[in-house]
Parts: sequence; structure tokens; C-alpha cells
Amino acid sequence: MGDDWDDYAEEWDTNSDAIAYSAMVFESLLNEVDIEGSNIFDFGCGTGLLTERMSPLADRIVALDSSAKMIDVLEFKNLPNVVSISEPLTSQLIGRNPEFVNKFNVIVASSVFSFLPEHVSILKLLKSLLVPDGLLLQWDWLSPEPDSEFGLSETNARESLKEAGFNQVSITNPFSLTSSKGTMPVVMGLAKNA
Repeated sequence: MGDDWDDYAEEWDTNSDAIAYSAMVFESLLNEVDIEGSNIFDFGCGTGLLTERMSPLADRIVALDSSAKMIDVLEFKNLPNVVSISEPLTSQLIGRNPEFVNKFNVIVASSVFSFLPEHVSILKLLKSLLVPDGLLLQWDWLSPEPDSEFGLSETNARESLKEAGFNQVSITNPFSLTSSKGTMPVVMGLAKNA
């Protein structure tokens, strides 16, 4: 991620597909978990389209993205209970940043993992940031093939979460996004830190 996403930052919040996608992600999130008063980590938050929707309900949100320009857009929104971080997620960052001292009730990752080549190691870091019984929810474009270069298959999503140490995993297809480019289904992974 990072610099490549900087190019999209300025126009991201006016992209009708991005806006529609974040609305459907938010709706599917609320169908799964009550985030009222939660301590939430928005991993790969981009410009904060999902962060913005969660902010009125959450107690606190830490929003991280490796794209500095995406984070600049989020910071301009001035959300009072949101702390933003523009760095890749590493164990070093977790160890030195006080925002990670308190564990999270909920971690969300919207359209992130299919862009990360080695996302199991990131899932392990994310699992370490959850309270006991905390939830990780991820949404990615659904790929019909496990080895596709685009998106994640249901099998890949499930196996990655299990390999990261989650033993209570649910994989669903909560919605599809229809745009001028066609209809793109989404796979959602829900994992409990049990």
C-alpha cells in the first residue's frame, strides 16, 4: 500500500463506488456486532469513509493507513474520538506507540488484505491487539479462484484467519457492489479472539 494509494487520496471521498462500498460495509458490520462504546482499530482506513460512519457510535477509534495522503484527508475531518496513524503496522510500531497499549474490542479491515502479499503475519499482529472475545471483521473483493491475483477466495480468507490463530471463523458474502464496471461480490471474514 503506501505511496501508490497517495495518488487516490484527493478524489477518494467523491468516488461514488468508494462511498457506496463503505456504506455497505458499515451496514454489514452493524448486522454482526454492536459497536456502541467500543474501542475500535480501523486497519487500512484510507480516507476514513468507514471510520466516519463508526465514529458517532464508538468510544475511540485508532485509524491506521500507510498512505500519508489518505491520512491527511482523514485528519481534515477532525473526528473527535479518532486517532490517526500513517505507518505500516509492525510489531515495532505496536511496541512504541501508546495508542496500542489498550486492546481493541473490534478490529475492522475493509478492502485491505487482498492488497497485502503476506497478510497472515498482519492477521497475527491484529489478533494480538484484540481483547479476549474481541472480533476482527474483514471485507475484500471475492475471488472465485484461491490463487487469483485479485481479491480473496472464501477458502483463502478462512485459511488465513485460521493460520493466524483464530479458531472461531465465519465466512459470508454480505453484499455485492454494482457499478459501471459490473457487479463485484464481497467476502467477509468474521473471527473471534477466543
